[in-house]
Amino acid sequence: MRKNMIHGSCLCGGVQFEIARAVGPFELCHCSLCRKASGSAFVAGLGVLRDDFRLLQGSGLVKKYEAPVRETPPAYRRCFCSRCGSPVPDPFTDSPWLEIPAGALDDDPQLRPDKHIFVELKSSWFSITDDLPQLDEKALVRLRRARAQP
Repeated sequence: MRKNMIHGSCLCGGVQFEIARAVGPFELCHCSLCRKASGSAFVAGLGVLRDDFRLLQGSGLVKKYEAPVRETPPAYRRCFCSRCGSPVPDPFTDSPWLEIPAGALDDDPQLRPDKHIFVELKSSWFSITDDLPQLDEKALVRLRRARAQP
């Protein structure tokens, strides 16, 4: 492992990775798919550039689940360790961005969540008690389109 990197791993330690820097976004997603995948109220996902990610070990343990929930790609995908079931990043994506399950990080990324997304779908038993922006699907689509503009 290289110094000055942010390290992460699955529960059993079979999958290990490092990222050079965390740039965000750092979103807390409340959609029903993320809730089911995590077994919790939301998923904490940290965005990193693909070039800043390196899988150190466990490529053979990483499995991918794709739910055909959308008419056009990308489908909803989650990668996990086949030994312990922990969520892990998708090391095989060709996307320039990667979502890191924040709970898999062993080191502090020096970033904090910046927003809640899909809040209209959040669990009724969970209350958002922080001051982070809360975006519904329409607001999130507008934000992402605005970011994509040159």
